[in-house]
Amino acid sequence: MTSVSILGTGNMGSAIAGVVEKGGNTVQLIGKDAANQAVTGDIVVLAVPYPALREIVAQRGDQLAGKIVVDITNPLNFETFDSLVVPADSSAAAELAAALPNSRVLKAFNTTFAGTLASGTIGGQPTTVLIAGDDADAKARLAEVVTAGGLKAIDAGSLRRAREMEALGFLQLTLAAADKISWTGGFAIQG
Repeated sequence: MTSVSILGTGNMGSAIAGVVEKGGNTVQLIGKDAANQAVTGDIVVLAVPYPALREIVAQRGDQLAGKIVVDITNPLNFETFDSLVVPADSSAAAELAAALPNSRVLKAFNTTFAGTLASGTIGGQPTTVLIAGDDADAKARLAEVVTAGGLKAIDAGSLRRAREMEALGFLQLTLAAADKISWTGGFAIQG
């Protein structure tokens, strides 16, 4: 059994918690108002908007040392909804990994919506969670949690692939915001 702490109790945090619990693993949900609550999970999911990452690192960096830290953010410009706010040759996950050198940082869940995590399907296919990172064991442990919860997990490669995953997440968000796809839709991967 794996213990997972999720920072963020919004739609994504709650949906990821449901996947974790469905797989028989334990979950700790930590809301914004619980700044003093210790992070106890072996895997820590940062289910927060991109701008909150800096504050989490400042407040909880020591607690995250030695843990698998999962960045689900899409670093989009929330004012214009028209661009990503990280350099073109970087990603939010790369920035997080640099800020947390003693953690094993992964990118995952940013190309899925809460509705597809909760339902477990997209277009009749199992919801797929792409996982990028530089630590094979960390990716395997997260993949076990994801698949135990009834979803499909795909190793998307090194943490360098977070850049492409964030671009895909950005595209999906902008399509949904423009009512071109639904918030319960998304990309299905067959294979």
